[in-house]
Amino acid sequence: MRVHVVSDVHGAAGPLRHAAAGADALLCLGDLLLFVDYADHGQGIFADLFGAEAARQFVALRTAKLFDEARAMSAGLWQRLGGDPAGHVRNAASRQYAELFAALPEPAYLTYGNVDIPSLWREHLRPGHHVLDGERMELGGWTFGFVGGGLRSPYRTPNEIDDDEYAAKVAAVGTVDVLCSHIPPAVPQLLYDTVARRVERGSEALLSHAKRTQPHYVLFGHVHQPLSRRVRIGRTECINVGHFRASGEPYVLDL
Repeated sequence: MRVHVVSDVHGAAGPLRHAAAGADALLCLGDLLLFVDYADHGQGIFADLFGAEAARQFVALRTAKLFDEARAMSAGLWQRLGGDPAGHVRNAASRQYAELFAALPEPAYLTYGNVDIPSLWREHLRPGHHVLDGERMELGGWTFGFVGGGLRSPYRTPNEIDDDEYAAKVAAVGTVDVLCSHIPPAVPQLLYDTVARRVERGSEALLSHAKRTQPHYVLFGHVHQPLSRRVRIGRTECINVGHFRASGEPYVLDL
């Protein structure tokens, strides 16, 4: 069985249309939305609402870890925009999701990323799109578990949850052959982004679960340019499937 896996799509609807070509199934590990593009400041919801120059300034503040200043800047922009800020974001996100889910092949098995807005997915899903979070399914005789979302961070992205809530979802998955999540297990070399020069949050619950149950694979994304893409924990291969927006290519898993 050949499985293609993508993560961190971030608005790349064009390549997504072809992500399942030659595969028996497609897995998507979240972060469909593009809120702000660190490489191209003219792309994403923030730039659509406030312009590329504002996005450039916002990225510069966040890159410098000046999070309070970035939030103050953002608050001022929202105030000038007027109306309902959350409504503006939801409308822009819904437009992106409409394009992305129209491009997403069927069948596909999905979980949420930390920048996704789960409540908006339902209106865009097609019959062959299966969303799993803290759940498992069987495919070709292999058992797959899915854990979506991210953990609390200074970036305050839309779908961050407490560690205890995340750990409960990991526990609910149980013993599986392939454990799929958006964020990595808490292994330092999997968490360090060599371009952004920062350590992202990983899950201790995922790491403990992998050590205890020893799945064949743990698959994830989230860290766009990791120090290491693969780490072995006992018999378990932990694999970052790559930044799909940048590569346009799925990770290929032959089972």
